[in-house]
Amino acid sequence: MGLSLALNTARSSLQASSAQMAVVSRNNAGATDPNYSRKIAALVTAGGAARVSVSRASDAALFYKMLGTTSSAATQQAVLEGFEKLKYTVGDTELNQSAAARIGALNSALSQYANKPDDPILGRAVVERAGELATMLNEATTSIQKVRVEADTEISKSVVRVNDLLRQFEVANNAVIKGTTAGIDISDALDTRDRILAQISEEMGVTVSTRENNDVAIYTDSGVTLFEKTPRTVSFSPTSTYAPSTTGGAVYVDGVQVTGQGPMPLHSGRLVGLVTVRDQIAVTYQGQLDEIAAALIDVFAEVDQSPPPLSANATGLFAYPGGPALPSGPALVGLAGEIRTNPLIDPSKGGNLDFLRDGGANGPDYDYNPGAAGTNAAFSGRLFELAQKFGADRTFDPSLGLGAPANLQEFSAFSASWLEAGRKSAATEVDYRVTLLSHASEALSNATGVNMDEETALMLQIEKSYSASAKLLSVIDEMLRTLLNAVR
Repeated sequence: MGLSLALNTARSSLQASSAQMAVVSRNNAGATDPNYSRKIAALVTAGGAARVSVSRASDAALFYKMLGTTSSAATQQAVLEGFEKLKYTVGDTELNQSAAARIGALNSALSQYANKPDDPILGRAVVERAGELATMLNEATTSIQKVRVEADTEISKSVVRVNDLLRQFEVANNAVIKGTTAGIDISDALDTRDRILAQISEEMGVTVSTRENNDVAIYTDSGVTLFEKTPRTVSFSPTSTYAPSTTGGAVYVDGVQVTGQGPMPLHSGRLVGLVTVRDQIAVTYQGQLDEIAAALIDVFAEVDQSPPPLSANATGLFAYPGGPALPSGPALVGLAGEIRTNPLIDPSKGGNLDFLRDGGANGPDYDYNPGAAGTNAAFSGRLFELAQKFGADRTFDPSLGLGAPANLQEFSAFSASWLEAGRKSAATEVDYRVTLLSHASEALSNATGVNMDEETALMLQIEKSYSASAKLLSVIDEMLRTLLNAVR
């Protein structure tokens, strides 16, 4: 081997070793970054020269599995947060703040008044318990609609984030394509692209298709195109104020509806969880409270006492803005937010307390007490009738998911149990999904992450190679010096 060839070989070896050291250093620096994939410096020799080709460790199957579990975990986390907010409408059961507790207190006060109908203090206690129950239902409705507004706001933020991530993904994808075409190191660009993709999967479920020159197309898990050469627009029109009758807006991808009753709805991701809270869980819970309010109005309603009855039932102790007719149809929507004590009966509103015992708030045809209203202070027939109706089973809306007929107090307890069962189920599901995500992330990290022990051992090997090349250069230098001295 000539000295010039030996010199070139040694120099090439030093450069290759230096490049390998640089890759190992990059790996060490990225060891704590969960989005970093281990870089592999492969030594390529050709024509007596050596160079380093950099690639990265990857496992597509594990990566796509992690994307799926990320979306599923984000869905359940959003649902759990919704249940956690709604449970505050029930309050602390030990403080008797729930609807069931308030109804129990009202029933107890009514029974005491029925046993002593000539005691106005007991009558006032019934009206006060009724007022507390109505206030609780009003406040619960306000809280539910606030939860819906917050979910709507989070949906808007999620859409903004997805659009921003898609723009970032376009830059990273173009860098990968350009680098692939030019044959340069694209490992860091691939890391960046995968990191962005993982962030997108938090907001919505995605599938990925890899094409020529490492180009990638992204689709929702329902098949709608999110990114193909350029990002598609994700749009949403937020609603600033919610009433029980308000229908939340849908999310669209490139004009295709992907939430609600659209043709290609998303199956997972934070957006799915938020929409579920806003349009299903909160709406169902509101419906349960509305059923309680309607039942209260019906239980205390006045019935025409004239023979034969000529007038329809009218509101009694509980009223609402659409009264005195009993609510039905559209009037039931949001009724829990409008129920109140009847100002004709509530003494604090200038009403006549005797109407509670005797009836007649809607006119003489509704008077239950024989003779002139209020002349028989011991009359308890209507009060016992109210107590009987209070404890009677009734049929509630079966679409609310609370099962067979039940009395008013049982139904309100079932509602609170439904809320707690949903919260507990969501918490269990979150734990399960987070565990799956942890396992998937760990498996991916084991396959593509940096092992510091391995990198240290590799660095020692490279240093030995570097030392050998450096020693070879020293020998060649000495030989060249000897040769030149001989020529002189």
